[in-house]
Amino acid sequence: MTEGHPGGPPTERRPNVLFIITDQQRADHAGFAGNDIVRTPNLDGLAARGTVFDNAWVANPVCMPNRSTIMTSRMPTSHGVIFNDRSLDWGANTHVKQFRRAGWRTALIGKSHLQHGQSRNSVIEIDAPPVADDPWPEGWNTLEDFERYTDEIPPWPDDFYGFGHVELCIDHGARVSGHHLHWALDKGGRYEDLLVPMNAEAPGTDRSDKWWQIYRPPYGPELHSTTFVTERTISFIEESAASGEPWLAWASFPDPHHPFTPPGDWFDRHQPADIAVPSSFGDPLEHAPEYLKRIAGFEAHNQRGWVSPTATSDPELVQQCIAATYGMIEMIDDGVGQILGAVDRLGQTDDTIVIFTSDHGDMMGDHGLLLKGFMHYKGTLQPPLVIADPTRSAARSASLAGSIDLGPTLLELAGVAGFDGMQGRSLVPILDDADASVRDHVLIEDDIGDAAAAFGHFPGKTRTYIGHDGMKYTRHSTGEDQLFDLVADPDEMVQLAPVDSVRRADAMERLTDALIASADTARGNPVGAG
Repeated sequence: MTEGHPGGPPTERRPNVLFIITDQQRADHAGFAGNDIVRTPNLDGLAARGTVFDNAWVANPVCMPNRSTIMTSRMPTSHGVIFNDRSLDWGANTHVKQFRRAGWRTALIGKSHLQHGQSRNSVIEIDAPPVADDPWPEGWNTLEDFERYTDEIPPWPDDFYGFGHVELCIDHGARVSGHHLHWALDKGGRYEDLLVPMNAEAPGTDRSDKWWQIYRPPYGPELHSTTFVTERTISFIEESAASGEPWLAWASFPDPHHPFTPPGDWFDRHQPADIAVPSSFGDPLEHAPEYLKRIAGFEAHNQRGWVSPTATSDPELVQQCIAATYGMIEMIDDGVGQILGAVDRLGQTDDTIVIFTSDHGDMMGDHGLLLKGFMHYKGTLQPPLVIADPTRSAARSASLAGSIDLGPTLLELAGVAGFDGMQGRSLVPILDDADASVRDHVLIEDDIGDAAAAFGHFPGKTRTYIGHDGMKYTRHSTGEDQLFDLVADPDEMVQLAPVDSVRRADAMERLTDALIASADTARGNPVGAG
C-alpha cells in the first residue's frame, strides 16, 4: 500500500503520469482554446476527456524559473532560480523525486533547462564572493553544457532532480545538441547541419528577409527535436510497461520556442498572409512603463541577442512568426498523438494521468512586442493547461490555477507524499467540480540580477497579482505600475493606473497581502526535534 498524500487516506492507486510540456506556447495557440486556425486534433482530443483550465498562470514568464517552480512547487524567490543565469540547487526536492522514492520509474526526454548550460550567455560575472559556499560535487551544474556532448555522450548521474532516465535536447530551433545530437547522427544526419550557430549564418532555406530567426532547417522532420522527444518517450513508456512498474515521463518539447524553424512540410502548413495580426498590435504603449517603450523600439532585425525581448512595427513579420509557430505546434500535436497512441496500444490509457502545459507564453505581436520575459501581459503569463485523469469526467474551469499547483495535484492524485516547503495547491477539488476554487489569487514574480538589470535597463524586480475577479496589477521596482480589468478589457488596452485611484489602491493592498503570504517558511535542511 502506498503512502497517502498528507491529509488524505492511503491509496492502492499507482497511476502512470505523462507530463507533456512545450516551450513558449501561448494559452490561445491550440484548437481547444478556441483558435480556429492552428490544427491540434490530438491535443483537442486530450482536452475533450480532461479538465481544461482557462485561467491558468505561470509563476514567472521565463523558462528556468517557471520550470523550477513546476518541479518544486515553490516560488522562484523560494527555490532560488529567479532568472536563466543560475541552476536549480542540486539538493532541491521535487515532485518527481517523491514519485521515484515511492517506486515510479521516471524519465525526462527533451528540454530540461533546470540548469543554465543552455543560457550561460545570461550570466554576468559578479566581482564579489558568493552569498554561500557550494556544497555539491564539482561539475554538478554543467550537465546541460552542450560542449559535453559534442564528441560523445558523457557519463550521467543516477538521479537528476528525481529523473532516473534522461535524454536531453539542449537547444532550440534547428540547433541540435545533447543526446538529441547523437540520435540524429545515428540516423544519418550531418554534423554541419545539426550543431549550427544561433545567428543568420545558420544553414537553412526559405529564410525570412525580415528576421533571420524564421527559416526552414537543412534537415528533414525525421531529425527534428519533436521527433526525438516523440520516439524516445514512446521507447521509455514501452520499457516501463514491460517492467510492470508505474512510470512518470516528462515529454518536454523544445518547440514552439524561437528560432521559428518547423522542418520540411511543417514549414508550409500556414501562409503568413492568411494570419490575422493581434488586435492590440497597434498599441502606442502611451501609458506603459518606460522600459517597455524602450523594448518597443528594439526592432527584431536589430535585436541585441537571439533571446532578447524585442518588438516590431511590421505586421507582416508578426504574420510570419505566427505562421511558423503554428507549423511547430502542429508537428508537436502529431507527436502527442503518437505518444498517446502508444499508451493506448499498451493498454495503459485507463491507468495514465496526462498533463499538457507550457512553461510560459510569447507576446507574438501583442502590443507590438515579441518573445517573452519582463513583459507582463497575458501573452507571456498564460500557458495552456489540461489535466486528464481517466477516473474523472471532462470539464472546463474558469477557476484560478498556477504552474506552481501541478506538483501537489499529481502527488494527491497518485497518493504520494509531499514535502516541506511546497507552496502550490492541489487542483484536485477543481477536477472533481469545475466550479470549485482552491485560490483567490495568483502571484507572478520576475527578477533579474542587479548587474544584468543595469546592463539591460530593465527593472530589477516585477510582481503581478491576478485576482479571482479578473483584476491584474503589475508593480515594478522602478515604482511604475499597470492595472487592467481582464473581464472588461481582455486585450489589456485600458491602463487603469493611476487614473482609477480607488481600484489602484485596492490592487496595491492585495499585492501586499499576496507577497506576505508567499514568504517562504520552509526550514531547508532537516532540523531534529530534540
